Amino acid sequence: MHAVDVVAMLALLQYLVFGSLVGKARGRYGVKAPAVTGAEGFERVYRVQMNTLELLVPLLPALYGAARYWPQAYVAAAGGVYLVGRVLYYRAYVSEPSSRGLGFVLSIAPVMTLVIATLVPALLGKPLLVA
Repeated sequence: MHAVDVVAMLALLQYLVFGSLVGKARGRYGVKAPAVTGAEGFERVYRVQMNTLELLVPLLPALYGAARYWPQAYVAAAGGVYLVGRVLYYRAYVSEPSSRGLGFVLSIAPVMTLVIATLVPALLGKPLLVA
């Protein structure tokens, strides 16, 4: 399950990088902690970090759950799509929030896919695809 572990740790690392970008944006825009509002540029970076946190909550258990029933390469690939989606989401949201759609879809679709890929075989009590 090494590929799944790598993707999970990359997702956490990505979140930490987004957090450090929030800290950098605080300085750039003069938003002192604990404030989370102020300059729009800061709020955009902060919102990406919070949205990423919101998606990490279902991603990580779904990633490991799906790895119990499906080949790790498939599960890791879905996680890879999520990671790319988050980067696209960040770039779009920071520059023009209305253009974040592709990044959002490439983030939420793998999460939903992994949830379903865990739930269905768990309910059936068997894998749908032999690893």
